[in-house]
Amino acid sequence: MKYNNIKQISVLEYLVLAIPSLGLLVSTYLKWLPLTYTEVLGFITGIACVWLCVKENVWNWPIGNLNSVFFLILFLRERLFADAGLQIIYITLGFLGWYWWLRGGKGKTELPVSRIDIKTATVLALLGIFGTFGMMMYLRTINDSAPFLDALTTVLSLIAQYLLTKKKIENWYVWIIADAIYLYLYFSKGLYLTTVVYVAFFTMCFSGLSEWKKSLTAVSK
Repeated sequence: MKYNNIKQISVLEYLVLAIPSLGLLVSTYLKWLPLTYTEVLGFITGIACVWLCVKENVWNWPIGNLNSVFFLILFLRERLFADAGLQIIYITLGFLGWYWWLRGGKGKTELPVSRIDIKTATVLALLGIFGTFGMMMYLRTINDSAPFLDALTTVLSLIAQYLLTKKKIENWYVWIIADAIYLYLYFSKGLYLTTVVYVAFFTMCFSGLSEWKKSLTAVSK
């Protein structure tokens, strides 16, 4: 059975992803850059995952799960405990998203791009407010290095990831807000390559929003 959301990636697109990735791995091995393999592999899988999301390619989910493993290790090392725990939830949602994208439509068909309804948006907004406050208070008790921003970005990311698994176009708006905050947080922590990753994420969110709007228009016709 052919799935439309396993969309083909061109050879040029593969090369654009592969060449810089290989360069980073070689530079890390030769110690030309002060980077760890964990951060480099998180960079590579993260960029690949978001690009595949932009293209509505279902393989973003297994690659995204691999990315979560690398970031789990990285965030535990930096004592960003909420972001570390978030990766475990990402892995769970990754398997659900993989299934829903392929079988979440009517009659277990492919899941089309759609918009969120007002009721769901209200529930998610309230969960976001109370979830951020509650998590911030908890993170303070375990000496998290940035309790408010860590809590806020964690809650926003959970909301965005849930919307992504359900293929709601609003996921891109939430990611844009979350990634903008992440840029400040990771730069302040000296995680410069991870900051570059999130610059790329932030930029690709706008591409994703544009591409998904086209798909939404096509579905509506």
